[in-house]
Amino acid sequence: MVFLGLYFTLTFLLIGIGLYPLIQEYFPGEEPLYIVNRFLLLWLFAELSYRFFLQTLPVLDIKPLLILPILKRKVVNFVLLKSLYSFFNFLPLLIIVPFGIFNIYKSEFPVSSILAWMIAMIGLTLSVNFANFIIKKRFTDNLKALIPVVSTIAILALLEYVKIFEISFWFGKGLNEILTYPFLAIIPVLLFLFLYKWNRKDLESKFYLDATLNKNEKRADTKEFLWTRRFGELAPYLQLDLKLIWRNKRPKTAIYMSLLLLGYGLIFYTRDTYQDMPGFFVFVGIFMTGIFMMNFGQFVPAWDASYYPLIMSQNIPMDKYLNAKAGLITFSVVVLAILTTPYVYFGWRIFALNLICAVYNDKYPLTFICGIF
Repeated sequence: MVFLGLYFTLTFLLIGIGLYPLIQEYFPGEEPLYIVNRFLLLWLFAELSYRFFLQTLPVLDIKPLLILPILKRKVVNFVLLKSLYSFFNFLPLLIIVPFGIFNIYKSEFPVSSILAWMIAMIGLTLSVNFANFIIKKRFTDNLKALIPVVSTIAILALLEYVKIFEISFWFGKGLNEILTYPFLAIIPVLLFLFLYKWNRKDLESKFYLDATLNKNEKRADTKEFLWTRRFGELAPYLQLDLKLIWRNKRPKTAIYMSLLLLGYGLIFYTRDTYQDMPGFFVFVGIFMTGIFMMNFGQFVPAWDASYYPLIMSQNIPMDKYLNAKAGLITFSVVVLAILTTPYVYFGWRIFALNLICAVYNDKYPLTFICGIF
């Protein structure tokens, strides 16, 4: 996690430093701020997407606080303000601040206009932060309710693609007005305050121990995964892992992230810059075919922590236990390798490289797990 944190910190910082000169190089004669504003809506959507999958909501044990003379609003404010220190709020600053400094020294806009634009960007980032909380609380337990939202976004994206209604263009035009009228930067700030108060009101209404109890009883979904019997002695262990994934949000998220990050190759395969740097393609291939191994495999001891003493007290050979974990990881690598086959569109070399990376990931899953232990 520390490595990933340093990697993304360095990446975002380099983007912030190099964004202004890169725009001048690839869009000569155009104002860099206008170019950024034109694509900003797409960035906000991407930020909301990865926050939805990666960012965890702040939590607090309210049970010991209910008997103390502490106002509910004070506790709720503490939880919400705690989220402002999230790493996901820190990353956009690494782009906004260096890019804003470049514009102060090199663009023709007044310093007040640039500072107003930076305040507006920070307001939009914090708005995305609290909008993510609302979406996760309302749709995580019922993903089907998210279908109308996704459908609306898909329709807007289609209208944008066929240039019938370019929402990103008009959104960018609105942000351009901030450079002319700096006082308009108050609008993103007001949006942030509105979403903050919305979250506060929602949390205050649930400030009870029984607030999240389900009123309606539901049938338990008992999947037996009988098809795993063909694996013989490993079947019981595979069934336990599959039930864990089926019933719990966190391992399910590992699957969703694995499928989502299959699109990671589009960042590198579509750009001429990386064609002469095959090392990046090796990294992408290992990342796409082994992302489930990274997300799920590194928590192999933790997934079973709640009943690990029971496992130790049973006659369960450790090699079979680890072989079952390795088998599941091998299966995930094979599936992800198959799902990367559409990248053959970019050439047989990419296709072959992804298969080689999958073999590399699949060769040592047991060693990988043993290293964790």
